[in-house]
Amino acid sequence: MKNKERKELAVCGWAAVKALCEKNSDKVQRLYFTKERAKELGAMCKMMAANKKPYNMVEDEAELEKLSGTPHHQGAVAMILLPRIERLTSDVVDEWIERKEDVAILDRVGNANNLGAIVRSAAFFGIKNIVIPLDEAQTSITTSSYRVAQGGMERVRFFSVKSISYLLKDLKGRMVRIGTALDATMRVDKIADIRANKGVALILGNEENGISDEVKKNCDERVIIPFVDMDKGGESPVESLNVAQAASIIFYEASKRGVKEK
Repeated sequence: MKNKERKELAVCGWAAVKALCEKNSDKVQRLYFTKERAKELGAMCKMMAANKKPYNMVEDEAELEKLSGTPHHQGAVAMILLPRIERLTSDVVDEWIERKEDVAILDRVGNANNLGAIVRSAAFFGIKNIVIPLDEAQTSITTSSYRVAQGGMERVRFFSVKSISYLLKDLKGRMVRIGTALDATMRVDKIADIRANKGVALILGNEENGISDEVKKNCDERVIIPFVDMDKGGESPVESLNVAQAASIIFYEASKRGVKEK
């Protein structure tokens, strides 16, 4: 939930607040918690006091629900300044190339819960970089996405670009550009084989239409997650996986490169 007057965003859910306090405590502007969480947040409260920032143990959990806009606060709410996503620069891209880092590119994944789940999976599988369209940069990171990410927001970096297609053109030959599509013929478990010891750009499409046609044109490969009886010519029992579920499988397959290179 956003506080427009203070230009703040509420971070709630115990895993999210705990990771925020441990990794980026300087971001916390105000902190609220229940008596049950007081001991676990003791060190953070001392830090807040030293920096002359307000913190408060609340008696009524309704106050936390009001601050966060959700009953799923799990006893802690931290207020941070509204996140500003930095524009992607050529210097950052050059670092990706040099370090052979992977990047997840989200082609208009608009659902906050899906975004949070994708971030959680990206953090789990060591994907540190996430790119989103510029016009979504100020609306995509929400209280809900923070909570669903379960602390993953503190382990990834977000970047915005004006054009995903233009970015993919710039990455041609420097990273392996892999999109997801229902009409693809290559199986997702081939990612580790085709990355050729390079970083990969993993492009995920939106919940309804997948990646755009223009983005498809700028992919080196398109992959599909095989379903039961796919190799026997059968039909999928459902049209597709949720984008967040698909992301977990794709990130897992991309993470296998260490095994292949050994």
